[in-house]
Amino acid sequence: MIKGIAHNAIKVSNMEKSLNFYCNVAGLEKAFEIHDDDGYPWIVYLKISEGQFIELFYNGEIDPKTNYSSDLIGYHHFCFEVDNIQKMANRINDSGYLKGITPSQGKDFNTNIWIHDPDGNAVEFVQYHPDSPHMKTAE
Repeated sequence: MIKGIAHNAIKVSNMEKSLNFYCNVAGLEKAFEIHDDDGYPWIVYLKISEGQFIELFYNGEIDPKTNYSSDLIGYHHFCFEVDNIQKMANRINDSGYLKGITPSQGKDFNTNIWIHDPDGNAVEFVQYHPDSPHMKTAE
C-alpha cells in the first residue's frame, strides 16, 4: 500500500546553485549526502517533511532542447505545500533569487506561486484553501 511520495529526484548542473535555491530560497533543510563507491559526492538529500525528500544528483550535463513548457509530455512540475503563501513570496523576493513574486489564486481556490529552479524545473508553492477540492477530500 502506498503511504506517500518518498522523494523527487533531480539531476542538477550546479549543486551550489541548486542548494542555494532549495535551501536558502525555498527553505528546505539539507538532511544528508551519499557518496559513490569511489568516495565522490553523488546525491544530496533535502528534507521536505518526515520521510519525504528531494534528491539532488550531481553532474547533470545535458541541457534539454527546451526548458519548461506547459505542453511537454512527461514531467511537468512539483509542488510544495506551505502554511503561509505570502511569507513564502516574501522569502523568495527577499532572497534576491527573483523579485516581484506575488501569489495568485487558482481555479481550485488555492493560492499559488510558480517559479523555476536554477536548471529550469518548474516549482510550485501552494497554500490550500479550506474550500478547495484538495481539502474536501479529507472530509
